[in-house]
Amino acid sequence: MMEYKGYIGRVEYDDEAKILHGEVINIRDVITFQATNVDDIESAFRDSVNDYIDFCAEEGEEPEKPFSGKFVVRLTPEQHRLISLAAKVSDKSLNSWVTEHLYRDAEKELEDHGLKTSFIAGLVK
Repeated sequence: MMEYKGYIGRVEYDDEAKILHGEVINIRDVITFQATNVDDIESAFRDSVNDYIDFCAEEGEEPEKPFSGKFVVRLTPEQHRLISLAAKVSDKSLNSWVTEHLYRDAEKELEDHGLKTSFIAGLVK
């Protein structure tokens, strides 16, 4: 994974086309990039992010920000009740409890997939 201006790129190898192909994974808009070798993929990623930002400026639109800090979670009433009870017995607000647990589990998940803690810390700034 790569990070540039807050955008995170993931790269995969396409064995049929014999290219490295990547995409930005932390926004809804589609930003892709490709290169034929490892040395060029990071440059292609940065160029694509810059092209996206320039395109948005030309269109008079704000580029999509990677994270707003808010998201909606849909739960069953039973899940909502259980999580609310867990927060209450922990003497925490529902938001604090959920934030703490999601962060801890996300950090573990990323580490389980080989992302180093230093990379994770850089994303959380």
